[in-house]
Amino acid sequence: MTRFLYLVRHGDAAPHDGPLSAVGREQAELVARRLRPVPLTAISHGPLPRAAQTAAIIAAQFPAVPVSVSELAGDYVPPVGEAELPAPYASFLARFTAAERARGSELAAAALDRFARPGPADDDQHELLVTHNFLIGWLVGQAMAGPPWRWLGVNQMNAALSVIAYSATLPPRLLSFNDAAHLPPRLRWTGFPPAATPPSG
Repeated sequence: MTRFLYLVRHGDAAPHDGPLSAVGREQAELVARRLRPVPLTAISHGPLPRAAQTAAIIAAQFPAVPVSVSELAGDYVPPVGEAELPAPYASFLARFTAAERARGSELAAAALDRFARPGPADDDQHELLVTHNFLIGWLVGQAMAGPPWRWLGVNQMNAALSVIAYSATLPPRLLSFNDAAHLPPRLRWTGFPPAATPPSG
């Protein structure tokens, strides 16, 4: 059957490596409301406070759904393969040690094996993964059969929602990406400079 994997980036944190800010808590509350009609069967989240707190706010809407913490949902650097990278991306990756990158590659491969596969034979699964920008980019890039490095530049808003469907009979299907319809414009970060930000509608 089909595994529907719901991907949510954690809410805004202050400082970046700290707990959720007031904005982040509001974002998390709104994505929790957005997910309320979904028949979730499991919630997994990374170990860092901003992911754990976002997951806890969402899980409060689903008291019967099991919640687990997983290093596979953490904040790490996925692999990039052997292709020559655009210079800005290569410069960014140079900030990480060889050990960090090797460990990230191991975790990313294990995350694919754990999350990016069909559901059990008897029923559909609806699984929520509360995680970080890099892992969402990695899972989306792999679902779209992109080169390994293409998670770079695949950016998510805080508390936005992406959904990938995995089944035994079809390639992975990206059903939605970076959906922030549940967030008012003041809670969205688009990546555009202010003068170039499209109007909401």
